[in-house]
Amino acid sequence: MSSKINHSKPTDSEIILGILNNSSSTLRYLYKAHFPMILQLVMNNSGNEDDAKDIYQEGIIILHDKVKSGDFELTSKLKTFLYAVCRRLWLKKLSHKSRFSENIKDYEDHFAVETEIVQHEEKDQQLALMQHALTDLGEPCKTIIEDFYMHSKSMQEICEKFGYTNADNAKTQKYKCLQRLKKLFFSQK
Repeated sequence: MSSKINHSKPTDSEIILGILNNSSSTLRYLYKAHFPMILQLVMNNSGNEDDAKDIYQEGIIILHDKVKSGDFELTSKLKTFLYAVCRRLWLKKLSHKSRFSENIKDYEDHFAVETEIVQHEEKDQQLALMQHALTDLGEPCKTIIEDFYMHSKSMQEICEKFGYTNADNAKTQKYKCLQRLKKLFFSQK
């Protein structure tokens, strides 16, 4: 496990396994890997670097305790889980501070961040479904769709590559492929 951390980014399940095995290199990795994200969250929302370190430390402890409890089930990316935990901790700290200060701040912008995370997760899921549908699409449709939408090839280039008689025939084939792709994509949901 420790050699993986030094040479490549460990997977979420490797990190959880490392926590279960009391791996100090896993904890070191965690402290370095996602702290900048929490630092930005705290600094953008009335905090400083020390606040961010405290919040991140608490978030890591919560993750550690949950994993060690034995019934932890990761339903999102580990990065998202840590962000959500740290965000809640920071909002709790901010609301505690505001009770004792005269200015009451509007934390509406904090909720926008959570919405963005959820939207990002949904987009990741949509992309994974699309990739799966694209794989199931088969050839030549997969290559036609990739060439046109991902590699920005012209219909004339696609026509020549696949030996269609003209660009209109290639365009018709692309349309049929796109319809099949949509059908595959929506049948997965």
